[in-house]
Amino acid sequence: MAENTIPLRKDVPESDRWDLSTLFKSNDDWEKALSEIPALTEKVVAFKGRMAESAESLLGALKAIETLYKQIELVGQYAGLAYTADESDSVLQDRDDRATMAAAKADAQTSFFSPELLAIDEEKVTSWLQDAAFADYRIFIQKERRMKAHILSEKEENLLALQAESAQTAQKTFSLLTNVDLQFGTVTVNGEEKPLTQSTWSLFLENPDRAVRCEAYTKFYGAFEQHQNTIASLYAGSVNQDIFRARARGYSSSLEAALFSNKVPLSVYHNLVDTVHKGFPALHRFYSLRKRVLQLDELRHYDVYVPLVANVETKTSYEEAVEICREALSPLGKDYTDVLCNGLLHGWVDRYENKGKRSGAFSSGGYTGYPYILLNYKDSVIRDVFTMAHEGGHSMHSYFSARNNPFLSYNYTIFEAEVASTFNEELVFEYLLKKATQSGDTKLRAYLLSMRANDILATLYRQTMFAEFELKAHELVESGTPLNAQVLRKIYRELLEQYFGPDMVFEANSDLEGLRIPHFYGAFYVYKYATGISASLALAKRVTQGGKQEHDDYFAFLKSGGSRYPIESLRLAGVDMESTAPVESALATFAEIVAELEKTLKM
Repeated sequence: MAENTIPLRKDVPESDRWDLSTLFKSNDDWEKALSEIPALTEKVVAFKGRMAESAESLLGALKAIETLYKQIELVGQYAGLAYTADESDSVLQDRDDRATMAAAKADAQTSFFSPELLAIDEEKVTSWLQDAAFADYRIFIQKERRMKAHILSEKEENLLALQAESAQTAQKTFSLLTNVDLQFGTVTVNGEEKPLTQSTWSLFLENPDRAVRCEAYTKFYGAFEQHQNTIASLYAGSVNQDIFRARARGYSSSLEAALFSNKVPLSVYHNLVDTVHKGFPALHRFYSLRKRVLQLDELRHYDVYVPLVANVETKTSYEEAVEICREALSPLGKDYTDVLCNGLLHGWVDRYENKGKRSGAFSSGGYTGYPYILLNYKDSVIRDVFTMAHEGGHSMHSYFSARNNPFLSYNYTIFEAEVASTFNEELVFEYLLKKATQSGDTKLRAYLLSMRANDILATLYRQTMFAEFELKAHELVESGTPLNAQVLRKIYRELLEQYFGPDMVFEANSDLEGLRIPHFYGAFYVYKYATGISASLALAKRVTQGGKQEHDDYFAFLKSGGSRYPIESLRLAGVDMESTAPVESALATFAEIVAELEKTLKM
């Protein structure tokens, strides 16, 4: 879409916007709700020092904080969604800022709640929880109290809280350095100089002109190399901070500290890495195929993102995409597809790009109102159909979670979050691939296979490589070895060589990729992408090839919300993430796609 065809927000038809009236009917109603937060906070504060007095006091405190948190979520959801639809609007920005400030102030005033809950005698709490009046709070309390062994004294907790802001220094400095201060220069494209930035970097690497890819790669990593020691020091500081907090709370390692709250065994992390290593042959086969398709004597690191199959020319209207989702997701049943498609067409979605709107896509489901979706849908981009299905999966997960659980235990974890979304993507892929095969459209079939192979590679293999790097870096420091640029680059180069295999020729500075990944500043997060797609691919096969029981099991997972720990909720669906089977199944799926792509491309 040309820039001059992108409308202003005020010119976007109501039918193409999300309907936020399920949150508040008007801005005045929102203002009133915002103004009520201080009084609701005071109702919680009134229970300070009294929660252990009696069952009635604890129940009153729980009801008060539930009401407060509901209000904060509702106010924040309305302000945040409106602002993302037009970030150029200062009024919307102010509203979002005020919601954030109100929430932060309330959090500070109610910070006593969790420590005081944990301080109540175990026998007393267990007795109180038998009362039916606590039914809606039982799971919340049990999960909170599981953390008791790693909660410190009030004075120590206060010290950690005071240090929380300074603990973000490494991440914030990294972001400022790499997104603001670093200058990457320009890249020559068709005789014209174009700016190289963090945003344009990926576009240059997808350019069919190899000289463009090489120039972008060289200049991009050249800038990182000039600051490698500073960035390495920042990451080392972040790792040291992780280890400090883990040791302060009595965990055996930083990995245990990261996994404990979700009750994820350490074996899940280690099994993922070990199992993915066994899937290297299919990955290396894919890179070998890439080398042949691109007709290269040497496959370089800057060649791995250029499309193997040129983007096919398609035109799929928004309404047609909804119907594709309806048909593709039909194995989940008419009730599921009717709710989803009705939502996609009526009020859940902000559909198209407008000036000031946030790029990309997301789902934002709260306890109240629609599970909203932001899209920037383009009918000429077939991937946007997958994005619709992906975000629709998130929203339906939120839809079922909110309708089947009390407020304080409705929200599912990040470990589970990518399952329902990538499950839907897999069903859309299978549906479109079958249609392309039936119509004899070989180019579309090859395009779909290539796109799916790249998606699984990026989510399963690449995120596992990142997870392995994080683990190695943390383990080195925990064993007494300090981190510096040379150490980090050595770790990352060894991983690059293992994962990319014998057909890849790396540059001298290719290992600097390990210093540019922002996710590393939120330790032990990325592995969840890999476990998520492993679970979803296994479940997609189980549901589509199974019967009523398999269907019902999957819906039990969607409805479980935060009522169980993630391993337990996925076990409800029929997949055991403590075993290696789901990852092995996902790797087998990738291998099958690569084989099909070789046949389709006759390579």
